[in-house]
Amino acid sequence: MSRVQIALNVSDLEEAIGFYSKLFATAPAKVRPGYANFAIAEPPLKLVLIENADRPPGSLNHLGVEVETTEQVTAAHARLAAAGLTTTVEHQTECCYAVQDKVWAHGPGGEPWEVYTVLADANRPADSPRPENHTDAACCAERPDLAGIAANRTL
Repeated sequence: MSRVQIALNVSDLEEAIGFYSKLFATAPAKVRPGYANFAIAEPPLKLVLIENADRPPGSLNHLGVEVETTEQVTAAHARLAAAGLTTTVEHQTECCYAVQDKVWAHGPGGEPWEVYTVLADANRPADSPRPENHTDAACCAERPDLAGIAANRTL
């Protein structure tokens, strides 16, 4: 099953968890320092909360589509590239307390989208800096730089 992901910046994680638990009548699937996610069955949604004092509360961090397999990520990359979109691919990247394979693209308003699959649990928070020798693109809270993507896209 695929589902849309919405990642929001929040200033008070506990307050946000309380609100979204009530709104969607479910508890978070994962809670870590500065991070929580909800795997909501109906409607199918992955809601991610990232405690981020540098961003306005409730502002968009990024959007995504969670898929089941790396093959689906690879197929999404091929489809996006064939459509003329600029993409950034990450393999086995540790981010948001998970190991993921993903592909990034930006929408016409600059909104960052990822198509990703979760491979395993991990200990790396969303807002932790990458090691200097890391060769992959950045974690979702440090999205890869796709500068100029709007000029390079084809609709």
